[in-house]
Amino acid sequence: MIATAEEVQRHLQERLQATRLEVLDESAAHAGHAGNPEGATFGTHLRVRIASPQFANVNRIAAHRLVYDACQGFLERGLHALAIEVVK
Repeated sequence: MIATAEEVQRHLQERLQATRLEVLDESAAHAGHAGNPEGATFGTHLRVRIASPQFANVNRIAAHRLVYDACQGFLERGLHALAIEVVK
């Protein structure tokens, strides 16, 4: 089962103790493209805007890796694209 934006948001909040977090589902804009199994309109393309104290002493690439690592289970379930915006 593909994840919902709400499920990803709860998971990221728990894992990264986000001080600011927004998860936007952009899947509908990609319906019919590669990575959207059977024309899925949710849960395949997400945009994450996140701030976390865990990002305080790491560069942008390391911050993105923390988010990707936290989302690994969702990627295995069908999340195809994850756009990450680390905010201060």
